[in-house]
Amino acid sequence: MHHKGSHRDKALALLKRHNMVRLSEFHLAGITSTAIARLERDGEVVRLARGLYQLPNAELDENHSLAEAAKLIPKGVICLTSALAFHGLTDQMPPKVWMAIGSKAWLPRVTYPPLRFARFSTSQLHGGVEEHLIEEITVQVFGIAKTISDLFRYRQTVGINVALEGLRRALRQRETTPAEISKYAIERGVWKVMEPYLAALISHD
Repeated sequence: MHHKGSHRDKALALLKRHNMVRLSEFHLAGITSTAIARLERDGEVVRLARGLYQLPNAELDENHSLAEAAKLIPKGVICLTSALAFHGLTDQMPPKVWMAIGSKAWLPRVTYPPLRFARFSTSQLHGGVEEHLIEEITVQVFGIAKTISDLFRYRQTVGINVALEGLRRALRQRETTPAEISKYAIERGVWKVMEPYLAALISHD
């Protein structure tokens, strides 16, 4: 019984400290799958997704799904409409979390939370990244200027109106500068597309 109790106590302590814990992290701490299954059966932990657990009374942030995604795909970066929503620059709430992954990375097999992937080159995946703490989880999110340039690059997928909304709000709210936006637009090869919109918004400011 002491062995079972020690696994339980260690598992609960780990969850209280990190809020969300993967099964592999429990294993690294010497906690067995059997012990976790017992805790789930007894209602002491909740399985959020395959191999991801949380306490049943944990406080959930409005960006909870982003924290889940980051925990499951630690090398991914929140991007496109999901990043725009995180920065408060759109009223749209995408039904799936947009996540950038490497151009040659294995496509993760995740059924929950609903994810949608965009492939980025190594330089684009590591440029313009910010780190934010959501529910004690470090979440990588592309910054505003980078996100806007990516939205223009993926305009046929996300819609040009979403890209324009992000550009308009970012400028009006002074969340970034035209120079910063143009820098990323040039890097992403969308400057010719974005330039007339940016010029029009600046002239009307």
